[in-house]
Amino acid sequence: MNILKKISLGMALITGITVAISGTAITAEPVKVGFIYIGPPGDHGWTYRHDIGRKAVEAHFGDAVETTFQENVPEGPDAVRAITQMALSGHDLIFTTSYGYMDQTLAVAKKFPNVKFEHATGWKTADNVSNYGLKLYQSRHVQGVIAGLMTKTNKICYVASFPIPEVIRDINSAFLAAKSVNPDVEMKIVWVYTWYDPGKEADAANALIAQGADVLFQHTDSTAAMTIAEEKGVYAFGQASNMIDWGPNAQATGIMNDWGPYYVERVQAVLDGTWTSAETLRGVKEGMVKFA
Repeated sequence: MNILKKISLGMALITGITVAISGTAITAEPVKVGFIYIGPPGDHGWTYRHDIGRKAVEAHFGDAVETTFQENVPEGPDAVRAITQMALSGHDLIFTTSYGYMDQTLAVAKKFPNVKFEHATGWKTADNVSNYGLKLYQSRHVQGVIAGLMTKTNKICYVASFPIPEVIRDINSAFLAAKSVNPDVEMKIVWVYTWYDPGKEADAANALIAQGADVLFQHTDSTAAMTIAEEKGVYAFGQASNMIDWGPNAQATGIMNDWGPYYVERVQAVLDGTWTSAETLRGVKEGMVKFA
């Protein structure tokens, strides 16, 4: 073998080794998925169920995905800062999980066109912003029928968070359903103007029960109302999660929000390169809303 052939063969072997070594060294970076929470994951309600969905993403994708979350993010300017920081830190997909994050999510999305955003319970979209939500009015209807049949005082009550479309829709659904089986039923409402404040929620529940209500609804995130219902010997409905541990005698049933399959679906779309802006509303039939 002449010298030129030896040199060529040697270079080819070196190149092959280099490619092989490089091939083993190159690994795909995990897709970074972030969640902005209105409350703590330990609220055993709304945020707790979103965090179960986040954990479902981790379990499904393993090392291919990295998830993070920021809890107790107030709606308003603080949300803009939190969402912006998450976008700046290299996240590919960000879920903002409260109604009051809608405009803030859109504002941040304009500045980060290569980041994908998903906003829960709103209605606005953009090229890189989707929205998703629950048909909770379906489950409220069922609860309303139960309440109308079970009340002895003909007074049912609702601990409500904010007068936003979803909450008002759910109150109407529950009340109309109760009236459909019990024309004499009345509903009292207390607005606490917070999603998560166990003290305020407990005070509202106590006030409503003191006025004669014997069936309690809530659209707030803690277990406080259920705890009061158990103490006072009235019936109640769990919100977002099964709250039977806080009301073993009180809970008639409860709504359970199952976000996991949706989160897995949307993360998979990012991995596949098929994610597009969409509007999604799912309920009992689709399995996103379940009963305790």
